[in-house]
Amino acid sequence: MASRRRGFSAAYLPVLVLVCLAAAAVSGEPLPQYYDAIFSFGDSFSDTGNFVIINSGKLPNMPKFPPPYARCSNGRLVIDFLAEAFGLPLLPPSANKGTNFSQGANFAVMGATALDLQYFKDNNVWSIPPFNTSMNVQLEWFQEVKQTICPSDPSSCRALFAKSLFVFGEFGGNDYSFAWKADWSLEKVKTTLVPAVVASLVSGVERLLDEGARHVVVPGNLPAGCIPITLTMYLSEDRSEYDPRTGCLKKYNSVALYHNAMLRIALDRLQRRRPESRIVYADYYTPYIQFARTPHLYGYKRGALRACCGGGGPYNYNMSASCGLPGATTCEDPDAHVSWDGIHLTEAPYRFIANTWVKGPYAHPPLATVVLEDMVD
Repeated sequence: MASRRRGFSAAYLPVLVLVCLAAAAVSGEPLPQYYDAIFSFGDSFSDTGNFVIINSGKLPNMPKFPPPYARCSNGRLVIDFLAEAFGLPLLPPSANKGTNFSQGANFAVMGATALDLQYFKDNNVWSIPPFNTSMNVQLEWFQEVKQTICPSDPSSCRALFAKSLFVFGEFGGNDYSFAWKADWSLEKVKTTLVPAVVASLVSGVERLLDEGARHVVVPGNLPAGCIPITLTMYLSEDRSEYDPRTGCLKKYNSVALYHNAMLRIALDRLQRRRPESRIVYADYYTPYIQFARTPHLYGYKRGALRACCGGGGPYNYNMSASCGLPGATTCEDPDAHVSWDGIHLTEAPYRFIANTWVKGPYAHPPLATVVLEDMVD
């Protein structure tokens, strides 16, 4: 009888683990601390202070996180909610020298691109930040941080990275934005820039896998045509340029959709080549489109296309009075808006998106599933 009871418990252990993980995800409580660290790369949608530190300045549109831990939001970002979900501290910015990075680091910085600075110079695209913070530069910073974590025993870093979560992006949004400002055609962006961006991202993921990473989350692009800065800069009297269901500009969303489709195909190929890893595609696009179609259903009674903090206009975005500058005002109910400053999101949609990456349906596969399968194995 005793042996039968032991057999029963062993057989149903995977089910028990699944039930526990599902309960934690539904309740909002932290999942089991499976990961020892989180390492994040990307642009301003993930930056937790690097831009401020690098420029020794202050961005005034980040009320809850004063420098040097500023965010481009009224609160936490997706990467913050992921850290909380797995019981880890919020990630310190890698530029904050002298920090203990043993539980992770954030290399993301505002304005970062998937492609290097030289690519834009070679293609006469000059509307870029006056500093080089591309994906490859961030991977160089990662190497510097690696030396501080395990200076005398590189093998210990491989062991740490195998038990870490890597979040690689969002990348690409700035690359496409700079191309639009340089008057690239839609065809040129799709046939020239998108393949270059996707190839760069895949090479970056491979470099992390070569370092010992096993679990890598790769977010796609947001629907740029729904973002107030895009809607303001490319305002059109031709209503056929807008999606009647969302009010978003179709041209710019089509590039995000194409980028995401090409990225998923490339990541699937990489997954087949590297079966020892779990590469997760994380979807920003679909939830944002849902917010734009039915904002009230998600609690955004002020809508998805108008910024909370801005200087007026149909989308409350004004380049000469952007959030934090004279002439801009901040709404009293930021979490009733999707957009914080006309570019970035408020805390509420970031929380929603993070939850969908952990338990689905907007991550493929969901992180809770990835952790479950690894724990059972």
